[in-house]
Amino acid sequence: MRRASTLAFILRYVILGLAIAFVASLFAPGLVDRLRGNTPGPTTARPVEAGSSSRERGPVSYAEAVTRAAPAVVNIYANKMTTVRQYRIVPDPVTRRLFGAIAAGPSYKKQEQSLGSGVVFSADGYVLTNNHVINGADDIQVLLFDGRVAQARVIGADADTDLAVLKIDAADLPTIAVADRGDVNVGDVVLAIGNPFGVGKTVTMGIVSATGRQLRLSAYEDFIQTDAAINFGNSGGALVNALGELVGINTAVYRNAGGDGRQGAGQQNAEGIGFAIPVTTAKAVLDQIISHGMVIRGWFGAEYADPSALNPVRPPGTPIQRGVVVLEVLPGGPADRAGLRSGDILLKLDGEDIVDQADLRSHEAALAPGQVARLHGIRNGVPFSVALTLMQRPSNYAGT
Repeated sequence: MRRASTLAFILRYVILGLAIAFVASLFAPGLVDRLRGNTPGPTTARPVEAGSSSRERGPVSYAEAVTRAAPAVVNIYANKMTTVRQYRIVPDPVTRRLFGAIAAGPSYKKQEQSLGSGVVFSADGYVLTNNHVINGADDIQVLLFDGRVAQARVIGADADTDLAVLKIDAADLPTIAVADRGDVNVGDVVLAIGNPFGVGKTVTMGIVSATGRQLRLSAYEDFIQTDAAINFGNSGGALVNALGELVGINTAVYRNAGGDGRQGAGQQNAEGIGFAIPVTTAKAVLDQIISHGMVIRGWFGAEYADPSALNPVRPPGTPIQRGVVVLEVLPGGPADRAGLRSGDILLKLDGEDIVDQADLRSHEAALAPGQVARLHGIRNGVPFSVALTLMQRPSNYAGT
């Protein structure tokens, strides 16, 4: 009898101990490990799920980036006076054919206003915007972040890149932070800051959709494509990265409404494919205009194109042909004096491979007038090499 009571006493405490251990394992598992003398090692840590780093997750908000960049983005109102004439269409077809439309009254002046945006690059008042925003304007007003309005004057413009530099006289100007090297990658988050439709400063978000886009709108193009909304009034505004650093100047949108579907961001009916000028290009143009009042570029005096332009149908499996083919040599120009001919295929410039016509045009422009360049190519199947002395590209040159 005494043995049975002793056994029952032991069992009660064993059961109580097991119950306490069970509860402890549920609510304090680390305590159980410490009591056992076990220290959790690295293998007991919870595995990190793929794509869970802070960079891959991205920030919850871009407010800090906007706070950093937005004060340096300004609204631009460019006004110009145009002469409007009133005409009356003559109903008689014979008279209409002889004299056309007949003036129906005196001409009158009409003021037109172009909306756009700009970016303050220096505290002393240099502002970069698009040329098409201020082209032909008689009066340019700049609305600053704090509500001040400043009169702007044009320092210089470059139609080849659609950029213009303005100067305003104002104190305490915030300036834009420029991204190091201006590098952007497809998939990077970007923010477009500007004044769409004149509603006021607006921020839209997207990603970099592509780089190095060519729209054939001008001679020098290397557009960043983005799906961040860029609309009427955004032209000249800032495209910034997630840190609020400038990576591009918003300049064009793409629409699908007939025609070739291309237009500047200063026009309406955009459909969401936007383009920006890379900040490296924009900064180079800004520096040249401030220094010289214009952009100075080297010039071969020849028109050229990708070989695919002459033979757009490429048989499957054939490699892409590098280099450019000369289409026209302008009389008296550097290429003409060096002996280049129409039909020549150019493969190297100063020992470096020529990728395509955009690559050659960029390197040509970067060379200084008076500099000697050596071109290697093929003429009628025979390799050749010429040295030519570059000229300054004429400011009124209409070629590409």
